Formats: sequence, structure tokens, C-alpha cells
Amino acid sequence: MRYTSTRSGSATGAESFCEILLQGLAPDGGLYLPVSYPQLSSQMLEDWRAVLEQEGYAALAARVLELFIDDISPDELRRICERAYTPEKFGDPQIVPVTRIGEGQMWLGHLSNGPTAAFKDMAMQLLGELFEYELTRRDSWLTILGATSGDTGSSAEYALRGRDRLCVVMLTPAGRMTPFQQAQMFGLDDPNIVNVEVDGVFDDCQDLVKAINADAEFKQRWHIGAVNSINWARLVAQVVYYVACWLRVTTGPGQQVSFAVPTGNFGNICAGHIARSMGLPIRHLVLATNENDVLDEFLHTGVYRVRSAAQTLATSSPSMDISKASNVERFIADLFGRDGARVRELFGQVSTAGQFDISKTSQFAQIGPEYGFVSGHSHHADRLAAIGRLWREHHILIDPHTADAVHVARQHLDGEPMIVLETALPVKFATTIQEATGELPPVPARFAGIEGAARHSVRLGADAEELKALVVRRARRQPAMHASATSPGGNS
Repeated sequence: MRYTSTRSGSATGAESFCEILLQGLAPDGGLYLPVSYPQLSSQMLEDWRAVLEQEGYAALAARVLELFIDDISPDELRRICERAYTPEKFGDPQIVPVTRIGEGQMWLGHLSNGPTAAFKDMAMQLLGELFEYELTRRDSWLTILGATSGDTGSSAEYALRGRDRLCVVMLTPAGRMTPFQQAQMFGLDDPNIVNVEVDGVFDDCQDLVKAINADAEFKQRWHIGAVNSINWARLVAQVVYYVACWLRVTTGPGQQVSFAVPTGNFGNICAGHIARSMGLPIRHLVLATNENDVLDEFLHTGVYRVRSAAQTLATSSPSMDISKASNVERFIADLFGRDGARVRELFGQVSTAGQFDISKTSQFAQIGPEYGFVSGHSHHADRLAAIGRLWREHHILIDPHTADAVHVARQHLDGEPMIVLETALPVKFATTIQEATGELPPVPARFAGIEGAARHSVRLGADAEELKALVVRRARRQPAMHASATSPGGNS
């Protein structure tokens, strides 16, 4: 399996999985995609059904990932997955259980039982193991530079802490996360983790990460890598749980289901798009946004129009307060047949004019019929109503992001099972849960007292040069074992 940039579209010079694992963005600023998607057969899915039932989620993950990773041996890949997905980390031997909501068409795919109570753990735990494997094999090190709107940061830090070949610099918009999310990240006291509060919104943080990645010399010198969903490994790990959820809900080959996915950066639902492109029987991919409805607007109008920081609203589903959805570029690359020049043109328009418009193209007309996308958005009152209704009628408690998806999913029920992908446990959003139900959410024992811990963070303006200086200071704190030919000037 070889990988190429969305802005190249050519298999010429394509790279292997382990080569792109440590890179994040491609050198031309694009995102990596496989040259082509592997295709699933009915027999393969039925074989995987037996694997999931008899051997478990880790074994299924290894089988799915083998289709995308051929420069790690199958046996080693199985061991990596077994270390990533354990019942101890995820609190359930199924890792991703799926439960039905009453007797209706809707199901919940439980993705948030991991170490940080967010679906990001599903990819981050695997990414941590993959990084450690490849860095050890190369006798090298990596400076992870990431941006988070709420959950990616803590999931990455909990997956990567204590790994001496990794340093993490995580950017977050100052004052935009819930108190629990802030405590979860800033409460970590690890010499190789630095939390940065940026004066701005998530898009400013993401722009800083991309600006650093665009400086090829700096990126190479300081071994800059990524854990955001710009990293292909994040996305392919998420494909696995689409397969697992489909297997848990269906009873035989060919049965279709739909997935409702709350999204801000288009990563979670992009993994669903990839699974569907591989042949997983998915009827609809139901995209749910909050008041920051850039993606919903795009799917309805063909106009992808980013918002300014001032126009990006602070909502009660804060992890989706995003107006520049990085992974849209991967979908656009597929939509336009991997035409790298067209992708460069469209995202060049975003850089200069803040938008592009494909409403008059034949490709836009195919987004629903060919790719299965439908969409909708919710407001605060909708989320409160969805949370309150599930609690009253079924004694099921969901977080406000999952509530976005439940609200939109109800508009698209059509006789097929609808799997709503849960994104976080309610404990992370106590104020909203109390407003919706009149009760505070239960606090899992592992999080008791978390909001009273000391905080560790630094404040930074939205300035790339300031960030570079910070990265240099932190990268110099890499362990002495790496002060060798693999380190820039022995200063690692």
C-alpha cells in the first residue's frame, strides 16, 4: 500500500505507511491518502465477524489495518493492536460496545470508554504504539505538535506520556474548553508534555500547526510530527470502529446501516467515508454540526466558506467549534478523482478568498447519491432536548456532541439501523448535562478530584515565530540518548 498527497494526485513517488506515519502533512501542504482504497468482499466481512466474536476488537483492528499497512509484519501489527486495545484501558472487553436505544431504529456506538472518556482514545492509543514502534526501529525521536478544541489534546497526551522518544506540544484556544477538559489536560505534570493556551479559537491553533509544518527546514530539524486527524494513521484507526459497529448491529452480508456523526474537523466522518468507499454497506453518513455550521452549509449549497475567529461561536458542544475542517480536503480529493491540481486550486481559493464554490459542478450533485452524505445542525436548545429526552425515556445519558448527532439523526431515519457515534462521556460537560436533566452526571472513579489538581500550561499569542521558539526550547529537553546523528546539532 502506497500513499500520496491530496495535492499531487499522482502515484509517482508515493510513500509507504511507516514513511508517512511520522510526517503529518505532506511536503506540498496536502494530506496523505492511499493511492487507492482496498476493497471489501462479503466473505471478508463475514470472516471478520467471526474474528470480532471469537478473538475480539484488537484482532479485528489488526485485520483491517493489514489492508493499509504492509511495512509492518502482520504478527507485529497484531501485537501493537493488542497493546493499544485492552479491556483495562477501555473498561469493557468489547472495547466498542453497541447498544440499542429502546425498540427503535437508533443505536449508540460507545467510543468513549477509554482513558480520557473521548472517542479520540480509539485512535490515539493505537497511534502511541505505532509511534513508539517506528521510532525505536529508527532509533529516532519526534516532537508532536498538535491542536485541540477539547478532546484530541488530552487523548494524545495520555497516549504519549512517559514515552521517552516523544515530546508533545499541544495548542488549545484559551478559555474555550470546559473546566473538566482543561483540568484533564493541564493537570498532567510530565517533562515531555507542554500545554499551550493560544489567544484565539481552534482554527488559529490549527493554522499555527500547519504553518510550522509548512516550514520544511524547521520541520525536519526538530522532527515535527502530528497527532491531529491530518495524520493518516489517526484516520485509518477510526475506520476500524465503523467496521466493528456494522458487524455488531447486522446479522449477515449486505445489510445496510447508516451512521450519524457529530463533527467539526471532518475527521470522524471522513473515516466513515473511507469505510463506505471500501465497500462497507453504509447507506447514509449523517453529518451533524452545531451552530458553527460550515460543513452543513457546504453539503447543502456546495459553498465551503470558512468563518473568522470572531464568527466562530462558543457553544455547548465546544469540541465542534471549528470553521476550517482540515479533512474536507481528503473528501474533495476523492470527489474530484484525485485531481491534485483541482484540489490545490480550491484550497488556494480558501487561503485567498476564504471560500470555494463547487455548486455548479457535476461532482457536487453526486455528494448525496454517490457518497451517501446528508447533514443537519443543532442549537443549544436542541441539544438540551435530546439529552433530556433520552434520559427521561431510556435512562441513557449522552454528552452534548452526541446530542447534536441524535438530533440530526432523527431527521434522517428511513427504516435502516442508524448508529449514532458517541464522542465523549457526559462527565466532561457537567454544566450542560445539569441544565438538560436537572442532575450532575456521574463521575467515574478514575476522574475523582481531577478539577482540583494543579495546572501546568503556558500562554501564547497566535504567532508562528513564538511557537517555533517554544518548540525549540522543548525539543532540547529530549533525552540525552537521542543526542546523536539523529538529533539536530546534538541539541535534542
